[in-house]
Amino acid sequence: MPVEQSLIGSRMPRVDSEAKATGRAIFTGDISLPGMLQAKVLRSPYAHARIKSIDTQKAEALPGVRAVVSGMNTAGVKWGVFRYTRDQKLLPQERVRYVGEGVAAVAADTLEIAQEAASLIKVDYEPLPAVFNVWDAMAPDAPLLHEDHPGNINVHVAIEAGEVEEGFAGSYLVREDTFTAPEDSYFMTEPYAAVANPRQDGSLELWMPNAAPHQKAKALANALKMPLNKVIVRKSYIGGAFGGRSDVFPAEFITALLSLESDRPVRLCFTREENSLATRKGHGMYTIVKTGMDKQGRVLARDVTCYMDGGAYSSTGPIATSVPFLCHEQCYRLPAVRYNGYRVYTNKPIGGMYRVHGRAWATGVDLQLDIMAEELGLDPLELRLRNARQAGETTPTGSYVQSCRLSQCIEQSAEKAGWREKYGKLPAYHGIGLGTNSVQTGFPLGIRGGSAAIIKFNEDGGATLISGVVDNGQGNDNMLVQIAAEILGLDPRDIQLISADTEATPNDPGAYSMQATFTGGNAVLLAATDARDQIFEEAAQALEAHTRDLVAKDRSIYVAGAPDKALPLAKVIRMALLKGNNIIGRGSFASKVDHRREWLKNPQGQLSETFSFGATIAEVKVDPETGEVDILNMVLSQDCGKALNPMLVEGQFEGGAVMGGSSGMMKEEHLWTKEGLCLNPGFLDYKVALPLDVPPMENVIVESIDPTGPFGAKEAGMSVAMSAAQALAGAVSNAIGWPVMEYPLTPDRVLNALAQKKAAYGDSKGGKP
Repeated sequence: MPVEQSLIGSRMPRVDSEAKATGRAIFTGDISLPGMLQAKVLRSPYAHARIKSIDTQKAEALPGVRAVVSGMNTAGVKWGVFRYTRDQKLLPQERVRYVGEGVAAVAADTLEIAQEAASLIKVDYEPLPAVFNVWDAMAPDAPLLHEDHPGNINVHVAIEAGEVEEGFAGSYLVREDTFTAPEDSYFMTEPYAAVANPRQDGSLELWMPNAAPHQKAKALANALKMPLNKVIVRKSYIGGAFGGRSDVFPAEFITALLSLESDRPVRLCFTREENSLATRKGHGMYTIVKTGMDKQGRVLARDVTCYMDGGAYSSTGPIATSVPFLCHEQCYRLPAVRYNGYRVYTNKPIGGMYRVHGRAWATGVDLQLDIMAEELGLDPLELRLRNARQAGETTPTGSYVQSCRLSQCIEQSAEKAGWREKYGKLPAYHGIGLGTNSVQTGFPLGIRGGSAAIIKFNEDGGATLISGVVDNGQGNDNMLVQIAAEILGLDPRDIQLISADTEATPNDPGAYSMQATFTGGNAVLLAATDARDQIFEEAAQALEAHTRDLVAKDRSIYVAGAPDKALPLAKVIRMALLKGNNIIGRGSFASKVDHRREWLKNPQGQLSETFSFGATIAEVKVDPETGEVDILNMVLSQDCGKALNPMLVEGQFEGGAVMGGSSGMMKEEHLWTKEGLCLNPGFLDYKVALPLDVPPMENVIVESIDPTGPFGAKEAGMSVAMSAAQALAGAVSNAIGWPVMEYPLTPDRVLNALAQKKAAYGDSKGGKP
C-alpha cells in the first residue's frame, strides 16, 4: 500500500532541539575524561621559513609535562584529499609556509603548564622570501612554496564546451568585467577542538567537529600508520560547518600523537584566533567574466577566468576551484563556455570549501547580467528567465538535470517581492536586485560515495537507527529519524539514533557535499522499507491479510480499510522473536554519477544525480553620504525537491541568507599585514552580522518532487546562501546607479563606486544617469 504521509511535509521540532536549548548537548570542547591532559600548539611566527632545528628539552623537563611532539618524531606522511594534492605534513619537518602553522605541541596536566612548556620549545628558523597575493606568487622570480608546482599554480581547472569564439563573434553585445573579493572566514561559534583517548585494545578514539567521520578515520589511520579499525571517530555535537569541517586538520593528528605518546586522554581546544587561522578560510578571488548575448538577452558565449588565493597547501583545492563554475553551468543555459580556474599557493593560511563558493565568482556573473540587461533595455528578471536551466536539459559538462523549477523560484520570488512594480520605479538610492544559483547534490567519491543504514527493533516496538550521516547543525539527525518514523508508523521519539560513529555505523560520504538528505536519507528510507516489509510478513498471517493490504501507523499494523483489524507493532516484534527472527532492516544507496569524471583530468560526465536551484530578491536603501546600506527585505526561494520539514528548510534558507548575504556580502573580510599576519582573526575585529543586522526575510519553498530523492527531497539551503550574495550586489548597484565590483559591500567600497559614477556622469542622483 502507498504510504499515507503523516510526518513528511509537517513542521516538527528537531529531535536535538531540547538538548541544545537546555545546554545538555556535548560538544567536543565539553568532553572530559579521567586523567585527561591539556594540549597547546607552538606556532610559527614566520610566513615562510626553513626549520633548522627544534629543541624540546626544556619543555620536556618542566614538571607536569607528559608529552611533547614535533614533526621530527612523526612518519612525515603528507595529507591531501587526492593523491596528487598530498602536499601538507600535518606537523612540518622542513619548512613552515604561513604565520600560525603549528610546529610542535605539548600535553600537560593543566593548560597553564602546557602553555609555559610550549614557550620553552626553541625553534631555529631560517626566514625565506614569501608571497602574499596571487600576482606576486605567479611572478617569474617568485619563491616556490612547493618545488613541484611551477609558478605556484596549485590547481588549474580547464573546461571548455561549444564554440566559444564563434559565440562571441555572433553576439550582439559582448562585455568583460573583473570582480574581486578578499578572504573570509567560516567563523563558527564553536571553536575547533579535538579529543583523543587511547584504549586498552590498542585502538584510539577521537572526537572533533567534522563533516565526514569515515574519511577522517581513514586519513588519520594513514598519517598515524595504524590499521583503520583501530582509529575510531566518535560523534559529538557540532557548532556549524559551512564547508569548513570537510578536511583533515593538524589538530586531530597532533592530539592523537600526544595521546599515544602519553598513553592518556588529551584535549586540544583552539582559541578564537587559532580557529580562524589554523583550520580553513574562504578563498580570496579575482574573477574575469566575459559574456556575449543576442539582442533578446540570451547568452551565446561566456569565458570566465578566476584566480583563487589558496594559501599554503592544497586542501580541497580541485573541488574548491571547480564548484563555482559547476554551480554556474547548472543554473544557466550555456551554448558555449570556457573556464580557467587557477588556485595559487601563497604564504597565507589554507583556503577550503565554503558555503558561498566565492563572492567574486557567482556575484560577478549575476551582476554582469544586470548590467547587460540594462544595456539591452531588458528587465533583468526576464533576462534570467530566458537563460534559466530547465528540467530535462544537460549541462555543458554532461550532467542530465532530472528535476528543476528554477523559473518558478524566480517567478514566485518576484511576485512576493513585488519586483515588476518596483524595478526601475524606486526612489533615489533605493534598489532591488535578483540572484539565482544552483548547487549539486553530491559528486563522484568512488568507494566512499554511498551510504548505508541499519534499523533494529527492541521487544517493546521501539527502534534503533544506525547511520553514518553527520549533523553539522542543519538538522540531518531529525531528517533521518523523520524518514524512518514515517515509513514504520512510529513517533520520532520511538527511534534511537546512532550516527556518525565509525566503529558502529556503516560507511557514509559525509555531510560536506550537499548529499546527506539525498544519499543518506535514501539509505534510511530503504532500510525502513526493508524492516517494514519483514514486519508485514510477520503480521499478515495473524491478521489474515495480504502484505500489500497492510499499513504501518500509530505504532501498529493495520489492514487498510479495516481499522478494527490491527496488531501493535510491539506484539509483531515479539511474535518474530519467538521464532528466532530478529527484524533488522538494511538499506544502501549511492547516487548515479559518472565515476570516470575527475576534477582536473576529466571534468565531463554526470556530476550529481540531481541538483537544487534557488533565487533571492533583495531590496535596499543606500545612504550616499556614508555608504551605509540598509537591507529593507529579502525574499528567499529554492527548489528543494520536497520539503520534508518546512520549518527546518526555512531555517536553512534564513541561515544561508545571513551567512552569504547580510553578513558575508556586507561585512566579512580578512585583513593582512605585509608580513602575512592576519589583523582580524577574532570576534572584536572580524565583522559578522549580529541579530540587529538580520533583515526581514520571507521564504518561498518550491517543490519539484525529485524522482529519486527520498519522498522527492534533495538539497536545501546552499543555493540561497549564494543567491543572497548576488541579490544584494545587484540591489546596491541598482540603488546607486553604478555597479560595485569589489566585495564585501562595505561603506568605503560603496562610496568608491559613487565617486566613480560621479567622475563619469556628474552629480546625478540614484538610478541610471
